[in-house]
Amino acid sequence: MKKALLAGVTAAGSGLLGASLASRSGSRRFHVLTASVAATWFAGAGRVPRGRRDVAGPVLAGAGAFGAFYGGALVARRIPVLRRAIAGVLGHAHHGSAPSVAATTLVTGAAEEVFFRGALYDAFGARGSTALYVLSTTATRNPALVLASAVMGTLFAVQRGRSGGVQAPLLTHVVWSALMLAFMPRLFPPELDG
Repeated sequence: MKKALLAGVTAAGSGLLGASLASRSGSRRFHVLTASVAATWFAGAGRVPRGRRDVAGPVLAGAGAFGAFYGGALVARRIPVLRRAIAGVLGHAHHGSAPSVAATTLVTGAAEEVFFRGALYDAFGARGSTALYVLSTTATRNPALVLASAVMGTLFAVQRGRSGGVQAPLLTHVVWSALMLAFMPRLFPPELDG
């Protein structure tokens, strides 16, 4: 019964995620839908295991993951399908209000961790929760986000297993997302969106 409920939450959140990224950048619809995605993940999370209280390790992991993705982005800019996919996501950063885009990005990232590395991890284990995370991200129809979800979902699941809770993956996710939002748009300016 619990797994069926979690599957329903995953399906609802995934549908909202796909609709949010398909909406016009900076629009009211985009912000309402992304807030709904975060609310869905938070509501489905139930009891959240905190785990060990290490801060430095997860923060450094987030910064290190950003460095790896930044290096990958330097290559991806030269591959048209990846450049378009990344620019499509970053269109929300270019055309939306910076504070609301930042809030949306960070709150949604935190919500993903409490749901996927909380309730889903407890119900389906590391591999299952990561597979569901990647499957959920396919609703965006964006290959760059799907690839990122596979890489980062694996890292987050390892952190959840080692730390015993969601604090480590949550901190890593928020730091990684904040750095991506701060520096990636410069690599993919709006004129490269097409």
